[in-house]
Amino acid sequence: MRPEILYSLFYPVSKLAGIGPRLAGLIEKLAGPNIVDLVWHLPSGLVTRHLAAALTPDLIEQNVLLTIEVIRHSPSQNRRAPYRIACAVNGEPLTLVYFNGREDYLRRLLPEGQSRKISGRLEDYNGAYQMTHPDHVVKMDEVDTIPLFEPVYPLTAGLTNQTFIKADRQFLPALPDLPEWNDKPLLAREKWSSWKDSLLTAHAPTKVEDFDRDNPARARLAYDELLANQLALELVRRSMKRKPGRALVGDGSLRDRISGSLPFSLTPAQTVALAEIAGDIAGSHRMLRLLQGDVGSGKTVVALLAMVQAVEAGAQATLMAPTEILARQHFRAIEPLAEAAGLKTMLITGRLKGKKREAALIELAAGTVDIVIGTHALFQDDVIFHDLGLAVIDEQHRFGVHQRLALSAKGRKNGGVDVLVMTATPIPRTLALTAYGDMDVSVIAEKPPGRKPVDTRAIDLGRLDDVANGLKRKLAAGERIYWVCPLVEESDVLDVAAAEERFIYLKGLYGDQVGLIHGRMKAEAKDETMQRFIDGDIQILVATTVIEVGVDVPEATVMVIEHAERFGLAQLHQLRGRVGRGGLAGTCLLLYVAPLGEMQKARLGILRETEDGFRIAEEDLRLRGAGELLGTRQSGLPEFRLADLQAHSRLVPIARDDARLILEKDGKLESARGKALRVLLYLFERDNAIQYLSSG
Repeated sequence: MRPEILYSLFYPVSKLAGIGPRLAGLIEKLAGPNIVDLVWHLPSGLVTRHLAAALTPDLIEQNVLLTIEVIRHSPSQNRRAPYRIACAVNGEPLTLVYFNGREDYLRRLLPEGQSRKISGRLEDYNGAYQMTHPDHVVKMDEVDTIPLFEPVYPLTAGLTNQTFIKADRQFLPALPDLPEWNDKPLLAREKWSSWKDSLLTAHAPTKVEDFDRDNPARARLAYDELLANQLALELVRRSMKRKPGRALVGDGSLRDRISGSLPFSLTPAQTVALAEIAGDIAGSHRMLRLLQGDVGSGKTVVALLAMVQAVEAGAQATLMAPTEILARQHFRAIEPLAEAAGLKTMLITGRLKGKKREAALIELAAGTVDIVIGTHALFQDDVIFHDLGLAVIDEQHRFGVHQRLALSAKGRKNGGVDVLVMTATPIPRTLALTAYGDMDVSVIAEKPPGRKPVDTRAIDLGRLDDVANGLKRKLAAGERIYWVCPLVEESDVLDVAAAEERFIYLKGLYGDQVGLIHGRMKAEAKDETMQRFIDGDIQILVATTVIEVGVDVPEATVMVIEHAERFGLAQLHQLRGRVGRGGLAGTCLLLYVAPLGEMQKARLGILRETEDGFRIAEEDLRLRGAGELLGTRQSGLPEFRLADLQAHSRLVPIARDDARLILEKDGKLESARGKALRVLLYLFERDNAIQYLSSG
């Protein structure tokens, strides 16, 4: 139950005077349905008004507060001409201008022969003073209602700034005094005031510095939100740790057999990651671990050896990939190794149908299959495992948390399923803590020995013909080439058109050696083209979307990316990682359209400087922000209202450590501070975390 002290914050916005159903609907769309949503809707700008007794040239283009005498109305006869009102300020002429002004309304607002206080932007029109649509017009005794400093709120069509200011005047003075949930030494160190005072300050800016993200009032509110997030994640993590799992130990014999058949030794980083995962699987609590590794760092082998440990212990294991192409690639890599150790693997995708699917599902349920590799098709109700012990999910950010839970629910009721999540998108630490804070993390930060750096060059798109003609030598040597077409205005149709145009151009040069893959093709056609590229029947693959080329082709040595300035750094790095994987040196050509903006120059510069995916990810976060980096909608990344992961990155680890320390000391949140933290969780609508509070 939400505590009573917060009730007033969760009343609907429509309870405020002057907010009818139409305005309430618009506010809900912009900020949210409740008063607390208006509390979090902070101003993004400021109008500063200069109190002026006379008109002077230095006030032109400034916001001014004036005393005027209304002299004469000149209504327009023509609808297109403005309505003008002649006034005087201390004897100096000033014209007020209204477009589409209604005469009856304006004569009541500004009666001839009377004085009024007005505010607005002063303009120079053909050498005369003018003001268009003053923002305030009041009687002389109401001057106090025109603020010298007026916050400007983010708006949407149909909402005015005055709507928010009127609402603020109603709810801000009535904000409850909430108990302090932050540590006193932290408040003193950061010079933070109370929650209520910080909010009142944030809603009443008086200078540009008040909008700085590290301004104490805004930083305090951001920290509160981050702390609520970290506390909720830590409660989920602890609850997961308390859930009984199964000790999947195994005798190591199958793992030894597979390790012995590998043509390489594991790197030290792979060995450490595998040991962490193996320890979790062998433990008595359920595993939820994130395995992060840069492109080509060898995550699949680590995942395979983890799955084999589960099989040694008598359970089944599954690996789920986001696309059919990636699922097939994993299957091709894993099946021969598993087969050599006497294990049976199976591939389940949407294309497995009819009698074949029936037979496969019977085998799976009977337990004769050890390792299953598949796509979303594994979620279907009729896919029943005999005894699922470990689920590995590749590229987690393409699935939601609920899908992760759906897969783990396919285990036996008494033991639960260990879950290993993999991503080849290196995630900056700040982001990992907020998006994946409920998981333990293993990192493979080195590449297998012998992997040569990829030669990365930025080339003006004007030299397209030179680039295309320069591919002849590579083709003659039997090497393969990816040619990635640009992202066009988030449009599938335009993306495809761009790819088809490039395909026709390259086909004119190289004939049947060129193939095409795009997002609108049927899965079968995509797979067939991909297979022909892998087999070498075609040597140049023109592709649109990034995921279609998440494929391992050892002979691929050149990656051409058109309009590289339109891609994010992480995407470019992912694409570059697809070449130079087979021992031959790789080349990545970034074709850009000049002139480049400063940010675009910086992005391409970083890519040429380094192949360290983690450094690239940090830079991408700095340049583009979190939502774009992972794609907020699909990433499971919480949407923050007050915190900005770029600006407030230093506060995230502080909040994480604080949350852990609190729960170490007070697992049920029953101390005075613990009770205040319960209020914090409800305030930021992390109510579902309360159910995870320690039950002893």
